[in-house]
Amino acid sequence: ERERERERERETLNKVLSETMMYLSCFVLCIGGSSAFTFPPSRNPLPAQPRRPSRRRQVTGRPGQSRGGLLGSLRGQSTALPAGASDDVETLTLDISSSSPTTSDAPLRVPRVGADMPAQRPDWFRVPAPGGDKTKFRELQSGLRDLNLHTVCEEAQCPNIGECWNGGTATIMLLGDTCTRGCRFCAIKTDSKPPPADPEEPFNTACEIARWGVDYIVMTSVDRDDMEDGGADHFAKTVEYLKAIKPEVLVECLVSDFQGNKPAVSRLSRSGLDVYAHNVETVERLQRHVRDRRANYKQSMDVLAYAKEANPDVYTKTSLMLGLGETEEEVIRCMEDLRSIDCDVLTLGQYLRPTDHHLAVVEYVTPEQFKKYEDVGMAMGFKYMASGPLIRSSYKAGEFFMKSMIARERGLSSGLVGQKREKLEERSTVTAR
Repeated sequence: ERERERERERETLNKVLSETMMYLSCFVLCIGGSSAFTFPPSRNPLPAQPRRPSRRRQVTGRPGQSRGGLLGSLRGQSTALPAGASDDVETLTLDISSSSPTTSDAPLRVPRVGADMPAQRPDWFRVPAPGGDKTKFRELQSGLRDLNLHTVCEEAQCPNIGECWNGGTATIMLLGDTCTRGCRFCAIKTDSKPPPADPEEPFNTACEIARWGVDYIVMTSVDRDDMEDGGADHFAKTVEYLKAIKPEVLVECLVSDFQGNKPAVSRLSRSGLDVYAHNVETVERLQRHVRDRRANYKQSMDVLAYAKEANPDVYTKTSLMLGLGETEEEVIRCMEDLRSIDCDVLTLGQYLRPTDHHLAVVEYVTPEQFKKYEDVGMAMGFKYMASGPLIRSSYKAGEFFMKSMIARERGLSSGLVGQKREKLEERSTVTAR
């Protein structure tokens, strides 16, 4: 009786050991380590038992799992314990297959704060320092300080600040310098209750921009979830003032998602601006790893669609950061989604970590890969694409092309500009009243 009891115990323990080793082998395969496990013979916990036939276990993904999921790296592989393993350890074989195609056998990657960075930043990221006391950079900086205006160029530590500002281009940031959201890639300071918006800011901003003499301006802002409309009316008033003072200036507004508030999107889209920009930021799979929980892929797509619906004449624009672990297939799928809502302009740039407290760079995307995305996007029907390691949402080279494209498509001759000025002055008078 005691012998039979010990035999039952050995069978139970063997079963537990076999299941444990199976899960350990799956774990090691998923993280790209060794393909098999076994205990050293000297540490086998049980005496040798007659070997039973090996069992096979099929590993499948979750229902509805997207192409290239976690088990993509295991596709077509099978693994077993080494032939020299002790007889008391049951042989384990994994038979993993998938009919879904993928562009790579590598496991999908996600960015993390504090993760290791790539070994060295490539040479193509070297840019000149802004410097100089008597430059356009200093002139813009002084004018902004005098009127207590902010720029995303400074707040987000953009690497192109010297090139853009010395070329007379700056991106004005409305609604203060404190954001109500905490995206893991952004260096702008955050607070759930930022200072109230300055009611004089729309007029002051319009006057300062008109004084600069530029003919293409980008205005952006922090997220202001503490305001009922997210600041949309504040933006719209700024556009209306600016168009009343200088109708020929082309205005691009790079704005938040306004929490999906359709009337807010419509208010800004119909304010007289030329380009409605809202950044999707990253591919769908990485949204929750990169952006604040209040932002998401569908909501951003809906905002761009609402803007075009409210004003079919407005150009819609968005931007993606690359180097966060996305795959080529995911980028192209995102581009297809953007074209399905008639998005006109797309910019692609390399994500660069602003501080050690933000997401680490997963990889540095090569200029050749950026060029490939640009070619694919133009073939899809985007009216313009700026794609390169140092490209940002607001970049003077892109603005120059946008200015030329808009003028060409709208036929802005001097006569038409005069007519447009009269209409905008009428609109401004009504708004002021």
